[in-house]
Amino acid sequence: MELEWKKNALDAFAIGAEQVITQEETAETIVPDYCPDIARIIDGEGRVFLHRREVSGGRAEVSGVVRVTLLYVPEGEGGIRSLVFSLPFRAQAEGMGDAVCLLTEAELESLENRLTNPRKVFTRCRLTVRLRPCRPAPLRFTSDVTAPPEAGLEKRQEVQKTSLLTAVAEKDFPFTDTWTLSPGKEGAAEILRFRCEALISERKRIGGKCLIKGVFPVSLLYRTAAGQCRQASAELPFSQILELGGEEDGTAEVFLQLCGWDCQIAPGDEEGRSLTVTLSLHAAALLRREVELTLLQDLYSTAWDLSYEAESLSLTDCQDLDVRRQSVRELLEIGVVAETLLDISVRPGRAAAVREGEGGSLHCPCRLRALYLDEGGVPLVAERSIDVVCPLDWPEDGRIEVLALCPEEPQGSLGERGVELRFTLEFRARVTRQRQRASIASARMEAADLSALPSLVLRSLGPEETLWDLAKHCRSTVPMILAANGLEGEEAAEAGHLLLVPRKRQNI
Repeated sequence: MELEWKKNALDAFAIGAEQVITQEETAETIVPDYCPDIARIIDGEGRVFLHRREVSGGRAEVSGVVRVTLLYVPEGEGGIRSLVFSLPFRAQAEGMGDAVCLLTEAELESLENRLTNPRKVFTRCRLTVRLRPCRPAPLRFTSDVTAPPEAGLEKRQEVQKTSLLTAVAEKDFPFTDTWTLSPGKEGAAEILRFRCEALISERKRIGGKCLIKGVFPVSLLYRTAAGQCRQASAELPFSQILELGGEEDGTAEVFLQLCGWDCQIAPGDEEGRSLTVTLSLHAAALLRREVELTLLQDLYSTAWDLSYEAESLSLTDCQDLDVRRQSVRELLEIGVVAETLLDISVRPGRAAAVREGEGGSLHCPCRLRALYLDEGGVPLVAERSIDVVCPLDWPEDGRIEVLALCPEEPQGSLGERGVELRFTLEFRARVTRQRQRASIASARMEAADLSALPSLVLRSLGPEETLWDLAKHCRSTVPMILAANGLEGEEAAEAGHLLLVPRKRQNI
């Protein structure tokens, strides 16, 4: 007996398991001739920039630099000077399969700077690179089967929804803008330290493209012509288009990563009020669509012996939880009398969800730093690590992914006991659930001798049995059982009640 199958295949991708690479880098940096000798290091700050991501033959390789900004006191001079240098690194990982792209994250775990002599700095840093391969994973399933009437084929189909990752796009792009200091700010003679983040505020599908908009919060510590240290901050808006292709519906998830930055006083600006900001960025966009599938779940014949093989499908449900905002107020005790607060920063680390009994919470480690002058005008740094906790209505099941960021500029003030920092941490969480469903892949039919089977059976439904199960066991059909017992629907059949079950004959 020939069966005609309706097979389906949907193009999709899957994100593989994360691989974590932790390594240490060291270097000795010679102070350039145009810089004065270093008397004392005040503070060192680093940022990891990824420049290259490649995957070939199942092996991934990423490379980049750790960009270090060193603030120091020069010998024989007052004030603060800056030294910027980079440590190159390369990381490799196996087991990437046929990945078409790599979702990468990199963070600096620790940074140590010390003087070897006034013209040489030794640097040791520990960094972590996280890699997630994105591989083709087409979804294949059977939705229907047909056969001649004499096959007596009965089939059960079910409709399921799943979230499919249907398109992946990557793009490197530059950004350049001019930043003019506000009228209340003095001009810059030398840039000491620059910081930047990337915040996406809007994602919009336009046909096969994805439009992203956002801002780059930038902050600057600089020295004026009079030798004073000043701080300035701004938000630089940006927009970018990524080619996604595919269907017009769906939701795009975008990962935006800074790969390098530069901030210079604009040429010809003698007052130092106009700054040129140049950034290089890498964007990765994932398109998710909610797809409705019809699965052939079960199959039997009232006239033949039928056996089948089923495949297990993994279906995904994605749910974005409400954005949580946690206000934080922390005191950095300094032990001395501070006269001027020069600069503050809050650096969120990798956030995670933690189950606690029947509930849970979101956690994010944050590094707080403050640069200040004591009453004698000596520059000093206070720092502290804290764990910011936000309560969470914990879902019953599923895997939770969390992103934490500071959507607003932190605020700081000097008090009697030290530096008080105030900031808001925003948690964005997504729950992903996996469901296993069956889809019949193939079947075999053989002739059966049904002469000894009764034409009518009287029996009841078991506690976990359905009318479909009963009809399959007795070579009947659900409509025949409903008609024989005067029932309007399957829900009217209750466990324990006797039912008439007529066997289906092929001449009926």
